[in-house]
Amino acid sequence: MATPLSSGDPESIGGYALLGRLGAGGMGAVYLGVSASGRQVAVKLVHGPYAQEEEFRTRFRQEIAAARRVSGAFTAPVVDADPDADRPWMATLYVPGPTLAEVVEKDGPLGRRELRALGLGLTEALRDIHRAGLVHRDLKPGNVLMTEDGPRVIDFGISRASDHQSRTTTGRMIGTPPFMSPEQLASPRDVTPASDVFSLGSLLVFAAVGTGPFDAQSPYITGYQVVFGTPDLGGVPEALLGIVERCLDKDPAARPGLTELHRMLQALPESDDSGSPEAGPAAKPRRRPASPSAEATSEAATSEAATSEAATSEAATSAGASTDSGSGKRRLARVLLTGLGAVLAVTGLGMGVGAFVSDAGTTTARETAGSRATARTASLPDGWRPWQTRLRYDVKGVPLTYDSPGCVTEGSALFCGGTGFTAARIDAASGRTLWRAGTRPQEAQPIGVRDGVVYMYEEPDARTRRVVALDAGTGKRRWQRDTNPSEDAVLYDGGLLTLSPDYSEFVAYGPAGKELWRAPSLDEYCTPSALGGVPYALCSKGTEPGQAPVELMRLGPGSLNEAATLPKKAEALGAVGGQPLFLAPQTAKDVYESGYERPYNALLRVAPETGRVRRIPLAHPLTGAATLVDRVVYFVRSDGMVTAVSADSGRQLWQKVTDVESLSAPAVSATYKRVYFSNRFGRLLALDSRTGAEVWRTSALDDPGDKAQGYPPRVLLVRDAIVAMAGDTAFSRSPDGPT
Repeated sequence: MATPLSSGDPESIGGYALLGRLGAGGMGAVYLGVSASGRQVAVKLVHGPYAQEEEFRTRFRQEIAAARRVSGAFTAPVVDADPDADRPWMATLYVPGPTLAEVVEKDGPLGRRELRALGLGLTEALRDIHRAGLVHRDLKPGNVLMTEDGPRVIDFGISRASDHQSRTTTGRMIGTPPFMSPEQLASPRDVTPASDVFSLGSLLVFAAVGTGPFDAQSPYITGYQVVFGTPDLGGVPEALLGIVERCLDKDPAARPGLTELHRMLQALPESDDSGSPEAGPAAKPRRRPASPSAEATSEAATSEAATSEAATSEAATSAGASTDSGSGKRRLARVLLTGLGAVLAVTGLGMGVGAFVSDAGTTTARETAGSRATARTASLPDGWRPWQTRLRYDVKGVPLTYDSPGCVTEGSALFCGGTGFTAARIDAASGRTLWRAGTRPQEAQPIGVRDGVVYMYEEPDARTRRVVALDAGTGKRRWQRDTNPSEDAVLYDGGLLTLSPDYSEFVAYGPAGKELWRAPSLDEYCTPSALGGVPYALCSKGTEPGQAPVELMRLGPGSLNEAATLPKKAEALGAVGGQPLFLAPQTAKDVYESGYERPYNALLRVAPETGRVRRIPLAHPLTGAATLVDRVVYFVRSDGMVTAVSADSGRQLWQKVTDVESLSAPAVSATYKRVYFSNRFGRLLALDSRTGAEVWRTSALDDPGDKAQGYPPRVLLVRDAIVAMAGDTAFSRSPDGPT
């Protein structure tokens, strides 16, 4: 039921006239709106303060994408949204009806017929959600609407891709403890569809009895009960008891799948007329806890409680319910330490107790990496201090927008692209601009720098593209050559490799601009590449990449020779021991879906002398942008998960869920044994390169500028100094992290 608008509420959002307020939480308000055609919608509007947080805006954008992926009779479809508005909003089809929480509060527990219909409807809703590749993660009475034609599941604010893609966690929107699964509390970024089945079991108990099976005086104790306690099923009808017991199994693998669950629910009696209701053996009066459960608290308070490190993911390391064959003493120690962490959290004295309890070979605490670090003297540019500078220069002219500015380095010299210029030399010690080149705004990273020469692009008109070589010391133009308007030039060990403007030849130039050699191209799609410093062409029959198998061609003066044939959509990574290395896709199917990340299941290593391709299987398919550094392949997913794999054996070295979205490609420090990342908002992250343990992280920049959302983040090392870009803002920080 909508309540009247107050003086502070808007009258319309996105062209929808607002009729009243449906509800509000810690993150936003939901209004009843109507379109010009008369269609009623529920409009979710983000609160002003959160609209200013780019990371929150990113999460809201992901919520919209998640909701749009789900369509079914038991969900509310998205009809419109604008995540880029001053205050982001999303409109879903308005579904009239109270929530399950409101129904139980007003009318008491549901009857058997209603329970059967509820269970079947929610099972079908979860089926649609899981088929879309998502896990809801917040199935609770407040997110289930009771309508005339069955229940509807709403609110995908914290949903996650079921292949373990995660969302940034900043103390909000993690879940509701009484309806979370043990694995969600212990490792909230690692849930599977089985987690939703556990939540469904808790929700059915609530609907049948009026309270959840794990309700307690505080969300901390509730979370502890979920992970370790036996559910209180007193009062649950006998026919339903076996179903909820299986749903609430601590082991995700032991829970029923949705198909089996649907069949079990269908077998329940359709009528309430079966005599006096039988209850389970533990039947007894159920009392609500004296204090409100997390379900009844505000969204903000719920989230803070749910994300307490001592009471949840840190305290409940490994879910505490392991049935491994290891020492019983080790399991008991885990339970005792975890319990102590929960008790300390309740008393307000939680100090991360239990953070170091782990199975052999598993890293669970960022402190372990820092505690093993030895004192070092950083090798920094002379006079270095932390700095931040905006790579923006206001000039007139039609912009040439690549939306990918970045920096390259040679020794202690730093060269960057930005907004309003083509390339600039930045003092790596202070951030001061030493020289700036280019008269047309470009917003692109320089091609590279080598032997005192900086290479960049120039496009004097819509038909012409040039490679320009600048003196690294002065910024003066040394030479320029026309090149292909579509295919990038690459540096190799002997010079610069380009494709001719007419696509017919590969042309190599030396540092002084002298043409070194030419090689014929093929009458198909070809692009220059340098793998391990050796010039190659990557070709495929078709007009664009990915349409056919990849042909690796070795280039030389006057020659183009086939070295190997790789699968369709194989990705070149670089070279290991002089042998080109590629990623093999698990599937080459074209997927036109926002946020899709192709899975890869093997490395392909090519012996160029013989053309032999050695397949190195991965332990399991991996997704994300892959980067080869020092014989290690780093897979970086958009949700912040980083996986390190040996380029020699394909063995997974470590995997880390970082909670930091939109990470850059890695920069690796051999001196510090660390892997550095930046994200779009200027947050830096340092992981131990040997274990993946988090060493430190920084806060996001206070003001990364208006380009942060549209530009990819980048990070590199100038000696030991970290230099990163967020939008068109460059900044430098110490390798020792925040102080």
